Amino acid sequence: QVQLVESGGGLVQTGDSLTLSCTVSGGTFSRYIMGWFRLTPGKEREFVAAIRPSSGMRRSIYYADSVKGRFTISRDSAKNTVALQMNALRPDDTAVYYCAAGLHTSDSAAYYYRLDVYDYWGQGTQVTVAS
Repeated sequence: QVQLVESGGGLVQTGDSLTLSCTVSGGTFSRYIMGWFRLTPGKEREFVAAIRPSSGMRRSIYYADSVKGRFTISRDSAKNTVALQMNALRPDDTAVYYCAAGLHTSDSAAYYYRLDVYDYWGQGTQVTVAS
């Protein structure tokens, strides 16, 4: 059974940095596309960033426009983890952040924005950015 566990959320001030981590167990991490999504009250779950598996293909990373230049996604196959480094945080970044893993890749950037692409989800970690 594949499990994803997020950590690293918390309360920060505007302009601060925070790093989220997601540990994957029970599957073959190197085969998964890994994504981060976020959810705020009254909105649908929103794509944040994704990273393709590195083995056998060109590594590709994708970001939502709202976080491009501020957030960085990375993966560590030795530790089965994916991280989301968040800089210059703003109050509108406040959300529950979810880690997700999927088995199928695509060369289309829009593909990674879709919720149904991801087969496994974590429970989420709260990030609150105070103004």
